[in-house]
Amino acid sequence: MKKAILYIHGKGGNAEEAEHYKPFFKEYDVFGLDYKAATPWETREEILLEYEILYKKYDSISIIANSIGAYFAMNALSGKKLERAFFISPIVNMEKLITDMMLWANVTEQELQDKQEIDTPFGETLSWKYLCYVRENPIIWNTPTDILYAGNDNLTSYETIAKFAKETNSSLKIMEDGEHWFHTEEQFAFLDNWLISILNQY
Repeated sequence: MKKAILYIHGKGGNAEEAEHYKPFFKEYDVFGLDYKAATPWETREEILLEYEILYKKYDSISIIANSIGAYFAMNALSGKKLERAFFISPIVNMEKLITDMMLWANVTEQELQDKQEIDTPFGETLSWKYLCYVRENPIIWNTPTDILYAGNDNLTSYETIAKFAKETNSSLKIMEDGEHWFHTEEQFAFLDNWLISILNQY
């Protein structure tokens, strides 16, 4: 049986990060997707194109997705045949994240609708088109999923991730003192042990 893993990075990440996961998935061919777009409607096309290429060659496809990469993956691959998903610090409720950022930037919905795009002091650009797309395309996710979440995640609250995990019947592992971006030696060690423990259950 030919198996593939598709890795979908987060903001500021890259396809080369997929290399980290190869030792854990020895029976799989691991691919990193170097998508170029920044909107869900554009990344959807890039992810779907890669999925279709792999689907023709492999009997089984799983995904590993990081941060906003998880949201992009769910937006693109909902209803597609996937063996499993591994999410690291996933954005699981994009509408809440956008409305939270609007609060942080003191921007109302009317202001955003009027201006269409507003730059924030923390470096993000709020977009009315993006918010409308998110609302018009709710996530429906039925793939067996394992989630790694950081207790100090500044983008997704515990309540939000716990609600998603319950609704999708996903496993949820928490690194209590971890951050949204898993990047330190200690955080990577926790991530690696999480993966090992899941794969040992197969």
